[in-house]
Amino acid sequence: MGDTRERTVLCFGDSNTWGFEPGTGARYARTVRWPGVLQRALGRAWHVIEAGQNGRTTVFEDPLGDKRGLRHLPSVLESAAPADVVVVMLGTNDLKTRFGASAFEIAEGAGAVVDAVRGSTFGPAGGAPDVLLVAPPPLATLGGWEARDPDAYAGFDTMWRDGLATSRAFAHQYERVARSRGVGFLDAGLHVSTSDVDGVHWSAQGHEAFGSAVAAALRP
Repeated sequence: MGDTRERTVLCFGDSNTWGFEPGTGARYARTVRWPGVLQRALGRAWHVIEAGQNGRTTVFEDPLGDKRGLRHLPSVLESAAPADVVVVMLGTNDLKTRFGASAFEIAEGAGAVVDAVRGSTFGPAGGAPDVLLVAPPPLATLGGWEARDPDAYAGFDTMWRDGLATSRAFAHQYERVARSRGVGFLDAGLHVSTSDVDGVHWSAQGHEAFGSAVAAALRP
């Protein structure tokens, strides 16, 4: 007989996993957020757990709050156990100017999170969960914001000074990290474009497309 056990996937990420709506700061409805799309696509054979936090980094300490993903991970993993697979999508907040990190360094930070998952005992039968490492899509330029609201554009440009250029190297660097660790890899930029409303977050259509892409990656 086939394996009929319900499988669990933990989605460990930042505000784009939490469901931050660009322009309003509100949270998308559960069925709109990409983990909700993933749940619908996978069906009742899977249990999808959301673990998104606004501002979460990979390994960097943020002076503005407790945002270090590597520190949060053990308790999140334990609460989700046993998890068959963990989808790790972090790195966008590491682009903030105050961290001064390169794409290589940010990808290595994501790799440290992967290592912690693979070194844990919170998978089936006390083993480690599998991992799907996701490279976040590049940031977007802020369309007409500079003309409409120069102060808002200046704030973005200061907070994310080199973020656009650095984020364009994510796919290459994250794929390198995933390959070196023997885990699954997905380039989110092939499926979702960052909204130019705020340059960081995704539209509802983007969540739909990305959730479907993750489902396709997990089914095999």
